[in-house]
This record gives sequence, C-alpha cells and structure tokens, in this order.
Amino acid sequence: MSEFGVTAGLVERPYTRDPWGGTSRWYERRKRALTMAALPKARYRNAFEPGCSIGALSEELTGRCDRLVCTDLAAQALDAADRRIDRLPESARGSVEFRRWALGQSWADECFDLIVFSEVGYHLDSVALRAAFGLAVEHLDSDGTLLCVHWRRKVPEYPLSGDHVHAIARTTQGVTATAGYHDEDILLDVFTAGDPISVAASEHLV
Repeated sequence: MSEFGVTAGLVERPYTRDPWGGTSRWYERRKRALTMAALPKARYRNAFEPGCSIGALSEELTGRCDRLVCTDLAAQALDAADRRIDRLPESARGSVEFRRWALGQSWADECFDLIVFSEVGYHLDSVALRAAFGLAVEHLDSDGTLLCVHWRRKVPEYPLSGDHVHAIARTTQGVTATAGYHDEDILLDVFTAGDPISVAASEHLV
C-alpha cells in the first residue's frame, strides 16, 4: 500500500489515452450504461466521483449533475479527464472540478447528494475501505444516493475483489440498499440515505 492508502504503483501507472479500453470496449460502455440507468434521480445537485481516471464515466455523469467533483491520484489521468470534459458543449454539462486526492486521505468539509464508487474500492484494504464508506455516508446528503460498481474478477495486485468491496458496502450503516445488478463480471449496488422512495413514487405514478 502507498502512503495514500491505495495500491502501491497506481500513482505512477502510465496513462495512455485509454489505458483500460474504457471508451472502446463494449464491457466498459455497457457498465457505464447500467450505472447511469441505475441512478434513481434524473438530476443531482452536487456529485462526487473518486477515482475518476480519464473521465469516461465523468463525461456521462456531468450531463445529469449541476456540479461534479472528480478526483484521482494520477495527474495524467486528471489532465485527460479535464480535456475530455472540456470538449463537451457547455449546454451538455454541469460545473466540473478536478482534484488530486485519494479515498485514503481526509475528506473535505462538503456534502453531496450523489457519491459514485466506480472501480475504486478494491484499491484499499478492508479496514481503509470500511472507513471510506463510513466517511462517504457522513458526507452524503439526507436524500443522497451512494452507487458502487466494480469488476468481479480477482486481480492479483488489488487487496480486495469486487465481491469483497460490495460485501463491505452492504454492511455500511446509514444507508439502505435500494437496487442492484450482478452478472459474472459486474457488481452494482445502489444505496439511499434516509427513507427510500421508488422512482415511480417520486413521480407520483403510484
């Protein structure tokens, strides 16, 4: 583990234009589509995406968020994400802020109505991840959404598997599981702070 509480070597990992095929592989495009469809609200006021990498998911999130804070430890990744968002027309995106930061560090004194853990949880060990989920809940608005989505296959250099990440997420106090999806490759869980309300109920359909 590095001094930031994440897998050693991640900070120095070289970033190509698309290091994991995030924009070219159908797996990645499908995962983002599932993620966006699972969000229970059409729009969010203030969202937080730790571990944004090159901004493939950030690009889609900003279309549904008035403000989006994206973080990563790799400066090259943040630069690539910034360029990706900058290409979008202003009418298609909210305000986006990039910060160099990792889940193992202290959180800013700020709350969000959406926090997205996408492919980031298994870079922490179980103790650090439990602490990160606890801090996420503390920084979640009373009507907020916490979404987690991770690759399920074991990666030798990662401290945890996706299944372990989501097992920890599901035992986190202060949020209620409201939706989920899984297959052999992907785990996706949606949690809500406060009293859950279905999408249909929120639009007075039931």
